[in-house]
Amino acid sequence: MRSVVAALSAALALLTAGAGTAAAPALTGAHPCPGLSGFTCSTLTVPLDHSGRVPGTLRLAVAAADTTGAERGILLFLTGGPGQPGIPAVSRIASRLAPVLAAYRLVMVDQRGTGAGAIRCPELQREVGTSDIAAPSPGAVRACAAVLGATRGLYSTRDSVADLDALRRALGASTWTIDGVSYGTFVAERYALAHPGNVRALVLDSVLPHVDPQADDALYVTGLRAVARVLRAACSDLNCGYDPAGDLAWVVRHGIAPVPVWDAIVTYEFVDPEYQLMLDVIHRARHGDAGPLRALIAQVHVGAAATPEFFSSGLHAATLCADLRLPWASTTPPARRPALLARRLKALPDSAFWPFTRAASAGNGLLKTCEQWPVTPAVPGPAPAAKLPPVPVLILNGDHDLSTPVEWAREEARLAPNGKLVVVRGASHSVQSREQGGTGLAALRSFLLGP
Repeated sequence: MRSVVAALSAALALLTAGAGTAAAPALTGAHPCPGLSGFTCSTLTVPLDHSGRVPGTLRLAVAAADTTGAERGILLFLTGGPGQPGIPAVSRIASRLAPVLAAYRLVMVDQRGTGAGAIRCPELQREVGTSDIAAPSPGAVRACAAVLGATRGLYSTRDSVADLDALRRALGASTWTIDGVSYGTFVAERYALAHPGNVRALVLDSVLPHVDPQADDALYVTGLRAVARVLRAACSDLNCGYDPAGDLAWVVRHGIAPVPVWDAIVTYEFVDPEYQLMLDVIHRARHGDAGPLRALIAQVHVGAAATPEFFSSGLHAATLCADLRLPWASTTPPARRPALLARRLKALPDSAFWPFTRAASAGNGLLKTCEQWPVTPAVPGPAPAAKLPPVPVLILNGDHDLSTPVEWAREEARLAPNGKLVVVRGASHSVQSREQGGTGLAALRSFLLGP
């Protein structure tokens, strides 16, 4: 009996020792970043499946400033999408944030499925490019899901959050400040909820709320309604003398397909946050000359094209179909989803979609992608009432932003106990990258360099 006990004890000791010596996350292959003075590039290897059920690893590119002794520690900057890598943006972000980087060590990363490790779905990439709203064909969606196969459920925000905590440990940091833009805000929020003790502060620029109190994230009704507010504000600033929302409402009910024109309006903000040409062509279409509007829609669609290294539409699909609250359960077969969507849309009043229609909501790219996405296990999210931890939070949003309308920023501000909302008048998406004035950057400097 003693020999059996001794053998069991020895086996337990070996198991315990093995568990205690698991390799800690590490950055490997350090080298000067090509074309980026003052930054070191390296690789973080993470599990494909953090639960361990699916074998394999992913190699994530990391760029870190050489200012390892920065007074205020690490500033992790997260790009958007989902689908946009971080490394190609390092130079631009470092330039825009230069006034605060004497006090912080800037770190950026290509999140899983982006950059050199981008998910590649050629047909989907060709059809939608960088757009959330352009609707892909069912075949392109199914082909992309087939590329991923059984791994398609391993690209959720929860997986990215686990990767980021491995990066924190590899950098040797107990805490850090996280600055996210667009989808990067959602990752930052979900990281703070999962690891509240590791976050010093959050900057949320062009906000996706971490919960959806209106359950409209995939239906996009907040975004649809925001178009009227933004176009009217832009028209007022330009003294245009007409109602662009009324013009738009007429146009989409008289021969112009609503989803392409909506997609063009949202994408156009990256060209001109004043929407001057867009206002003009919509007004001309309302009065019988639709040619310029159709031409602008086509031009904007071409302009939204991108290679997967710049923006992976495959990663975009895999992440959103895992994360979104949809009108169907994750176990619902694709054939049954259109009926459930129609039921959900019918329950909403016409005013929920104005100046657009139910057809715009039903046909948006998020829904059309996830409608065809194969059954994938659901990724649990936080409870609707879940608040961010009581760390300092700066929320920035342009009032002309239609990619992430200011209504979403106000929702997130209500869930940030120690948050400050700064709405930048006349700015569109990504205040830190594209603001033409200095209001947002001044608020950022005060927040990051204050006491």
